[in-house]
Amino acid sequence: MVATFKIAVLGAQGVGKSAIVRQFLYNEFSEVCVPTTARRVYLPAVVMNGHVHDLQIMDFPPISAFPVNTLQVGEWADVCCRGLRSVHAYILVYDICCFDSFEYIKTIRQQILETRVIGTSETPIIIVGNKRDLQRGRVIPRWNVSNLVKKTWKCGYIECSAKYNWHILLLFSELLKSVGCARCKHVHTAIRFQGALRRNRCTIM
Repeated sequence: MVATFKIAVLGAQGVGKSAIVRQFLYNEFSEVCVPTTARRVYLPAVVMNGHVHDLQIMDFPPISAFPVNTLQVGEWADVCCRGLRSVHAYILVYDICCFDSFEYIKTIRQQILETRVIGTSETPIIIVGNKRDLQRGRVIPRWNVSNLVKKTWKCGYIECSAKYNWHILLLFSELLKSVGCARCKHVHTAIRFQGALRRNRCTIM
């Protein structure tokens, strides 16, 4: 088991991926949408069943394509993509009210599978449908998405609301279980997570 869990958060513009991260870290939400234009790196710690674990959460701006390699023409050619291929798990966020945002993460997921040949099967991908509080505007039935993601894509699927802090804790709980955190597999979420620590540890790169 690794000492630090590296997590990449990806999604189209306006889906609320940054809002999810900030809700998890700081229990705050802003109605003002500020586009993510640079990679933001957060270094919190979480308490799970009495044990502290370091996380490295990387919030990426929308990317045109997943880097095909780590060479100058790939991951390291674009500063926004640095570290994207070496994470331990991916969170792909879409807006349940926006069909194009689902198509975006569908494409990114496929590119991850095609380019991360070594260890891809061991790199968890969780699909997140955000803005559950606006579900009356849902464009794809939940059952259809859940069935596709879980049965065909073999990925985890969670719907949440960053605005109301609904299922945010569950998302990160399931994510850490998927990357092999043995200590937290059978412990209740509310006990396992005591909140994110080191509030001021954020780096914009």
